[in-house]
Amino acid sequence: MTDDPELNQAEGQQYLQSSDREMAARSTLSPNMAILLGILFIAVVFRFHNITLPLVDAFSWREVSTAMMADNFQQRSWNIFFPEVSWTGPGPSYQGREFQIVSYLTALLYQLFGWHDWFGRMVAAFFGLVTVFSLHRLTAICWDETHAHAAALAYALMPAAIMIDSSFLPDPAMLALVTLGVWLFAKYWAGGSGWLLPLATASFSLGVLAKPPGLAAGAVIFYLMVSWVLEKKRKQAAKVFLSGLLSLAIIGAYFSWAIYLGRSYPPFHVAGSGYIWDSGFWTFFRNSFYFKSVWNTSVWWFYGYPFMVLIAIGFWLPPRPVEAPKQRTLSAIPYVWLAAAIVIYLAAAREITSNPWNYHIFHVPFAMFCGRGAFLLATLASGPVLSPAVVLRAICIAAVTLVWSTFPLVRTMKTPIAMNGKLLGDELARLAQPGDLVVAIAPEVGDPVAVYYSRARGWVFPPGGGDVEWSKFVADDATAIAQLEELRAQGADLFGTAKNAADKQDRLFLEHHDGVIDYLDKTATKLVDSDDLLVYRISRP
Repeated sequence: MTDDPELNQAEGQQYLQSSDREMAARSTLSPNMAILLGILFIAVVFRFHNITLPLVDAFSWREVSTAMMADNFQQRSWNIFFPEVSWTGPGPSYQGREFQIVSYLTALLYQLFGWHDWFGRMVAAFFGLVTVFSLHRLTAICWDETHAHAAALAYALMPAAIMIDSSFLPDPAMLALVTLGVWLFAKYWAGGSGWLLPLATASFSLGVLAKPPGLAAGAVIFYLMVSWVLEKKRKQAAKVFLSGLLSLAIIGAYFSWAIYLGRSYPPFHVAGSGYIWDSGFWTFFRNSFYFKSVWNTSVWWFYGYPFMVLIAIGFWLPPRPVEAPKQRTLSAIPYVWLAAAIVIYLAAAREITSNPWNYHIFHVPFAMFCGRGAFLLATLASGPVLSPAVVLRAICIAAVTLVWSTFPLVRTMKTPIAMNGKLLGDELARLAQPGDLVVAIAPEVGDPVAVYYSRARGWVFPPGGGDVEWSKFVADDATAIAQLEELRAQGADLFGTAKNAADKQDRLFLEHHDGVIDYLDKTATKLVDSDDLLVYRISRP
C-alpha cells in the first residue's frame, strides 16, 4: 500500500464511485424482472377476479369437502393429521386425505379474520402465483429468459390453470411446491449453493404430500441425478439419492397413515379411486384409457383449440440443441416432466378424468411448450425479437387465446351450477337450531354444498362414503325411506332438497322418489316449499 495521500484519496474516490454504480445497477429494475412482474400482475388479475364467488362452480363438490376440513380444523381440532368432513353425520368423520396445506392455512385465516368461504380460493390463488414465478425461473434455466416470459404468460392465461388456481383445492399448493422444488434443484444441479438441495427436498416433499400426482415432477430430479451418475459425479449423486430416500420415506409414512385413518373411521373413506390396479388393465384398455374424456375436457373446459395448437407446436419444435452438455441436459426437463405425468395418467386415468383438477401436474410442461409455440409463431421469418412485426404477431396470438379460450372457458367453468345447493344450505342454516343435524340433496346428488352452507353437520342423501355409491338414487322408494329412517334414528333433524336435484343418471329426486315426498308429508313438518327448495323438520322417533 502506498503512503502517497493524493493517490490513496484517488483510489478511495474510485472505489466509492464503483460501489455507487454497483448499488445503482442492483437497485435498477432490469427489463427481464419488469416483464416478470408484469406477468405476475396479469396472473393476479385473472386469479383474483370474482374471488368471492361461493363454492358453487364446476368444482363445487371437491371444493366443499376441502372447505369442511378447514372448518373442522378451526372448530373441532387443530391436529392436521386428522382431516374431517361434515357430510357423514355427527362424526368423527375422519378421512384418508392428502396433507392438508391449503385447508389448514385457510383455517388459520378463519381464526384470525372470521369465516369467509372465499378465503380458500385466496390461499389457492397465492400458490398459483408461486407457480408462475417458479415456472418462469425454471424455464429460464432450461431454455432462456425469452422463453421464460412466454411460458409464464401462457400459464397465467391458461384457462385450466386459472380455474384450478382460483379453486379451494389442494392442487395449487401441490404444483407450486413441486415446481419450486424442481427449480431449486435445477439451480443446485447447475452449480448453485449446497443449501439449495435441502430446500428443494423440503419443497418437493411438501408438494407431493399436498397431492400425490406431484410425484411426476420427481422424475426431473431423478433424471438429473442419473446424468450425474453418468458423468461419474457419484458424490453429488449420492447426496441427491439420500435426499430422495428421505423424501419418499416421509411421503410414504404420511400416506400410509392416511390410508389407515380412512379405513379406521366411518364412513371408511380414502380419497381417490379408479386406478388401474383397482379396475384392471383390460377395463382401461376397453375404454381406450378414457382418452375421449381427455379430449372433451381439453377442448371444452381446460384449453380450447388455440392453446392446444400452441402446445402441439412447442412440443414438436423445441429450441435448438446447444453445444454445452449441461445445458442440453437441462433443456430436456419439460419432456421428462411430461413423460412422467403421462405415466401417472395411465395408472390413474379413471380417477383423473373423473376429477379433472388432477390434470394440474401437466400444466408446467404444457405452459413451457405453449410459450415455445407462441414464440415460434411470433418470430416466424423475422429478425430481432422486439421488431414491430414480432410484437404485432404476439399481440394477435394473445388476443386469439383470450377471445377463443381463456374468457369463454373460464366463464363456463365458473358458472354457478350449484347455486340452488347454496340457497338450500342458507335456508337450512336459518331454520336449524344449535346442534341440529341436516340431510340435504344438492342439485348434483352427492355434492355436500348444502350441508356446508348450512353451517351444521349432517348427511348427503342418499348417504355415502367408503364403497357406497352416493351420486345416484337407490332403485325404489322403500329403500330410500329405510335410509331416511336410519338417519332419523341417528339424530337427523332437518331434511331439505333442491327441486332440481338429479343424480348422475339424470333422474330428478321429486319424480324418482315421489313416494319419499309422500312419506315426509305424512311423518314430518313441511317448513319450506318454494319454487326451488323443499325443507321438512323430521320428527324424532
